[in-house]
Amino acid sequence: MTTTMTVKTPERRIASPSRWRSLGRMAQTLWANGKARIGLCILGFFVLVAVLAPVIAPYGPKDNGFERNADASPAHWLGTTAAGEDVLSQLIHGTQISLVVGFAAGILSTIVAVLVGLSWGYLRGFASEAVGFVVNLFLVIPGLPLMIVIAAYLQNGGMLMIIAVIVVTGWAWGARVLRSQTQSLRGRDFVASAQFSGDSPARIVFHEILPNMTSIIAGTLFGAATAAILAEAGLEFLGLGDSSIVSWGTMLYWAQNSNSLLTGQWLLLFAPGLCIALLALSLTLINFGVDGISNPRLREGKGR
Repeated sequence: MTTTMTVKTPERRIASPSRWRSLGRMAQTLWANGKARIGLCILGFFVLVAVLAPVIAPYGPKDNGFERNADASPAHWLGTTAAGEDVLSQLIHGTQISLVVGFAAGILSTIVAVLVGLSWGYLRGFASEAVGFVVNLFLVIPGLPLMIVIAAYLQNGGMLMIIAVIVVTGWAWGARVLRSQTQSLRGRDFVASAQFSGDSPARIVFHEILPNMTSIIAGTLFGAATAAILAEAGLEFLGLGDSSIVSWGTMLYWAQNSNSLLTGQWLLLFAPGLCIALLALSLTLINFGVDGISNPRLREGKGR
């Protein structure tokens, strides 16, 4: 009598890296890029200033009991405005509004771009043509004039109005980039496998295609935030925002109205303008590191 013994061999499981490990690798790649590291340091400085503004600002942003149009002094490092307000205190408190408006508008416009771009790239037929017509319509309309017209019509709407105007006029470019990437991923084997499995289009788009576009979405976010910060400053400078709030844009607006250059107070224009330029530069530098995440050929240092 022959006894047959069956030996069970343990199944080999391929352990996929966890999300936290993937995020750690992305952060390491981002930090390894010298340009991105400089951008992160500059951005971290501005975030720290915005968080600690009530503590580190020597005076309130609207305290106007000081000498008007005073030059820089130990009591007022950057001088005072025509209304007797401390410029340094306004510069510190203005960081909060500029960061909030920039990142809020950037995040919202990126969300719109992701929803439109992914659906536009995955769908076919009349639906794709209809979405494409709307996107191309926003692309051919000059962004700045459209922004000025909408802001002038909705004047004195406050910070929310500025965010809404920037979102309405700033999502189309990101949607077009994401649409191209979605079309290239639509023909991959894993998408075809999900289609044959009976998955719905929404699940395929958000569970199969979207995770493979993280770096592109991050780059879109930083680009949109940069454009939003510059747009907010431009609208405030033109007097189309809420002039009662303290931001870098309103500082430029009031400095222009008080003819600061003619009175020799160039710091009223130079200080907020420099902060806007540095913040936009930091986000642009971070984008170099984000490009390295999506394209290994662009990586630097230990991240290669």
